[in-house]
Amino acid sequence: MASPLQQLRERFSWRRIVAVGGVLGVLYVGVTFFQVLLAAGTDDRVEADAIVVLGAAQYDGEPSPVLAGRLDHAEKLWREGVAPIVVTTGSNLPGDRFTEGFAGYEYLRFAGIPDADLLVITDGASTWEQLAATALQLRLRDLDSVVLVSDPYHSLRLTQIADEVGLEASVSSTDGASSIRQLLRETAAVSLGRIVGYRRVDNWLDGVG
Repeated sequence: MASPLQQLRERFSWRRIVAVGGVLGVLYVGVTFFQVLLAAGTDDRVEADAIVVLGAAQYDGEPSPVLAGRLDHAEKLWREGVAPIVVTTGSNLPGDRFTEGFAGYEYLRFAGIPDADLLVITDGASTWEQLAATALQLRLRDLDSVVLVSDPYHSLRLTQIADEVGLEASVSSTDGASSIRQLLRETAAVSLGRIVGYRRVDNWLDGVG
């Protein structure tokens, strides 16, 4: 049986380990926050095989302002010759008549992008699922390089998920500022995603909105 002195030393050692672990955890999350912040608004576009628009809310076939902003930015990139194909992504919520991907497709077709230059992918409620489904469809067409279009705060997580699913990706964010809530949410997602994998984290994260 350990002596009182040995027990005291053991308790002190565990407290120190917990304290050091806590400090390292705070530093890790803090560094991740600044990485998310620095990546926000990234526009490192290069010519690619496809422009991929990440899904966002649609209302009975009408893109929400957030989704419309992404689609407008993707149209601009397409007209600048960044890529010959625009991919719209996103499934639907229970009860919805239309998917986010289809709403985006119709919006861009009405804007003048030919049907032959559009690809609709309606699999995926989360960011990971959308990019994984996109990677699969592009590989079937011998394509792999993409420019990802989403909101500024999303940039870091997008590039890391793209790498995880095997896409060669650059990012061109929409205009606009990111709220502290959005940045903190992304910080939590990236902090966990690097440890347990983005597929698991994104299914939870996008599920809670």
